[in-house]
Amino acid sequence: MTAEEMNARIVRYGDLIPCKTAFIDAHTPGSDQKENFTIIGGGVSESPDQHVHIADKIGFNIGAAGQPPKCRNSLHSHRTAEVFFVLKGRWRFFWGRWGNAGEVILNEGDIFNIPTGIFRGFENIGTDYGMIMAILGGDDAGGGVTWAPQVIEDAQDHGLVLGANGKLYDTKKGEALSDGVEPMPVLSEEELKTYPEPTTHDVVPHYVARYYDMMALSDRQPAKVIGPEAMLRDRPGFDVELLSRDSLPSDAYVCETNEVLMPMRGHWRLTWDGGQTVLNPGDTCAIPPGLSHSFVPAMTGEASCYRILGTDDPAGLTLAR
Repeated sequence: MTAEEMNARIVRYGDLIPCKTAFIDAHTPGSDQKENFTIIGGGVSESPDQHVHIADKIGFNIGAAGQPPKCRNSLHSHRTAEVFFVLKGRWRFFWGRWGNAGEVILNEGDIFNIPTGIFRGFENIGTDYGMIMAILGGDDAGGGVTWAPQVIEDAQDHGLVLGANGKLYDTKKGEALSDGVEPMPVLSEEELKTYPEPTTHDVVPHYVARYYDMMALSDRQPAKVIGPEAMLRDRPGFDVELLSRDSLPSDAYVCETNEVLMPMRGHWRLTWDGGQTVLNPGDTCAIPPGLSHSFVPAMTGEASCYRILGTDDPAGLTLAR
């Protein structure tokens, strides 16, 4: 693989292109300053303005959300995995029909495998612009998003209508639903009763992993974070590991499945037959199956990197506890 071919598989943090109209709450006060990024795969955006950096279908999606302080993402539900780790800032995640069933605060490096089938939202509670990186289950992650009824109703009051085709229409710009397209129906009260309301005690011990706990477990091998035998037991269609300075040998290795590298701290040297480059915090690199490569810290100091590995498990519901 040439250096040019590899560079096409790397999305640098500074090159990320945001979409500010990605979702139905893009005009709703309190949510109207958020930015959505689709890094690998089609993502979950409802807007044609969303830029896709790498369109490859690899069995899961990589994205990100950037928000200034006090900005929140509205309550929604997923039918496949939605995993976040905090790259920058301090974030509050909350869940339930009205967002008051439970909550947890995550700091930089922490990760949250949010259970499928519950309404969830999040907000930046830090003092500066924050960024969370996302891993979404399946190639068609956008097909599994359901909004809480109040989100759809609030959006209509501010000019945005979501069609049953999953596309947004901005009435402030004179847009109207296409012929034959009905508005997205809101969930009935009977349907809403099927959405669980787990408490913080139900969720946090099984679905949240703290950065320094993972780092402690990565002293001689990668810390297994999400997987059938990992800290957070699940089979979402991918495994997640945290690498640190002593996790990987300096010799080259090969993965037979799709591998995505997402540095959290420090600078990492990626070397393959054809070139080498350095990945920095916030960068995302898609390694193709079968490529021999090495990946080691390039400098002294703290070094950590999330590694996502494709599996044969189908994207679907979170494992029952």
